[in-house]
Amino acid sequence: MNKTELSDAIAEKAQLSKSDAQDALDALVDTVRDELRKGREVAITGFGKFHVAKRGARQGRNPATGEAIKIKASKTAKFTAGKGLKDAAKGLK
Repeated sequence: MNKTELSDAIAEKAQLSKSDAQDALDALVDTVRDELRKGREVAITGFGKFHVAKRGARQGRNPATGEAIKIKASKTAKFTAGKGLKDAAKGLK
């Protein structure tokens, strides 16, 4: 399912216009992005949690040459599925 299909499904389930559903989905994505930029987490009960994780500096290899390279420390967005989402994926709900 892509973003357009998701917004169409939201429109149908929430009985919204497709435009309103698209606006709501865009607002959700923008809000999550803004909160992660601030270093905050976004938790949606029964769905999951978006948060920023730190990756330490490490040694890597250039796949083309096999040469050792240094990889700098960085931050990345992570998502941890909540119990309700995990159960749905298992087919329990």
